[in-house]
Amino acid sequence: MAESLRAVKGMNDILPPESARWEWFEAKVRALMTRYGYANVRTPIVESTALFVRGIGEVTDIVEKEMYSFTDSMNGDKLTLRPEATAGIVRAMIEHNALYNGPMRVWSEVSVFRHERPQKGRYRQFHQIDVEALGFKGPDVDAEQILMCRALLVDLGIPMANVRLELNSLGQADERLAHRAALIKHFEAHAEVLDEEAKRRLQSNPLRILDTKNPAMQAMVEAAPKLMDFLGEVSLAHLNAVRGVLDAVGLEYRINPRLVRGLDYYNLTVFEWVTDLLGSQGTVCGGGRYDGLFEQLGGKPTPAVGFGLGIERMLLLLEAVGVLPPLNAPDVYAIVPSADAMTTAMATCEALRTAGVNVQMHGAGAESWGGIKSQFKRADASGARFALIFGADELARGEVACKSLRDADVPQRTVKLAEAAVWAAELRNA
Repeated sequence: MAESLRAVKGMNDILPPESARWEWFEAKVRALMTRYGYANVRTPIVESTALFVRGIGEVTDIVEKEMYSFTDSMNGDKLTLRPEATAGIVRAMIEHNALYNGPMRVWSEVSVFRHERPQKGRYRQFHQIDVEALGFKGPDVDAEQILMCRALLVDLGIPMANVRLELNSLGQADERLAHRAALIKHFEAHAEVLDEEAKRRLQSNPLRILDTKNPAMQAMVEAAPKLMDFLGEVSLAHLNAVRGVLDAVGLEYRINPRLVRGLDYYNLTVFEWVTDLLGSQGTVCGGGRYDGLFEQLGGKPTPAVGFGLGIERMLLLLEAVGVLPPLNAPDVYAIVPSADAMTTAMATCEALRTAGVNVQMHGAGAESWGGIKSQFKRADASGARFALIFGADELARGEVACKSLRDADVPQRTVKLAEAAVWAAELRNA
């Protein structure tokens, strides 16, 4: 017997009934995006490696350690499975001159790949909702996206008590340079505390040291110079405008001066929605402004802001707060006692489906007919509201029996086969 094949470690199958939770979540997202005027965009799963090196930052963890990169055996091109979505969307906008007629609001649902140690809520292939507002420089759009995240949490039924909003500003390039010099000076003065990773990053990317999880460095990092103290009047005005919108709608938040995000392209506003219910994987949504990325990738200077939301983590959060999305249950489960009834049952089920009723029919084949009792168990497990029983006596009269599976007080009835479409309207309104 051949050895059985398994999924690649950290890349998971999503099967029924779990897939129903994903469909429910995706429907909520699509409805939200329509409400806010965001259009769907789709980009390739594979891009040039140079796109991510230039876009994300050469000394980030993602580029240095986590990308799935390879050389195309046909032409020698260096390619990478996308580790995040924003760079690819910006590349597409530049390549197709998509902003020629003005700014755009777009969103995408993407598979993302990072080679890291798999753990609950953190996988090597995971899925994101990516949202981008391209060509908008005002702080109102930063606030709009933060409010979009809140709206989705509310739509999903997640209590606000279980999440919190953290906010920061990364200012502009000159402000970050001044802060960078102060950081290096501070870290050099405490060189004995730095671990090897921090020493490696000291000159190349000292801002990332602030994001360390090393307990021995926490006090030293907490005492480091704050970027907020280096922000100029314009950057502070942008941050205060965002805060003004959030204050006006009563959305609580915390200024977190250590919030830097994991990608180098951010400036000004950065934010994260965080929960304490998922252990170390507490960030369920995060993003910010990246006004320099278009130019960095060869386009014209274009302001932009966006965020990413992890689907797996959001589903884990739903589970943690006790929100159970509904199954994709059919309206009707068709019970077929014998093969003789199959043709009539299938014709009737097709008439019902044409009329807008969701019908699941018990499968044909000697091994799958089962007895009436067995079929009723399957009908009940399907979540259907009604069972249609294509018994021999009913069929002889040109009828089918209809039994409620969810309300024992509703009496069983018979329906004329020829009146399936009329009866379908009753089912939809039942």
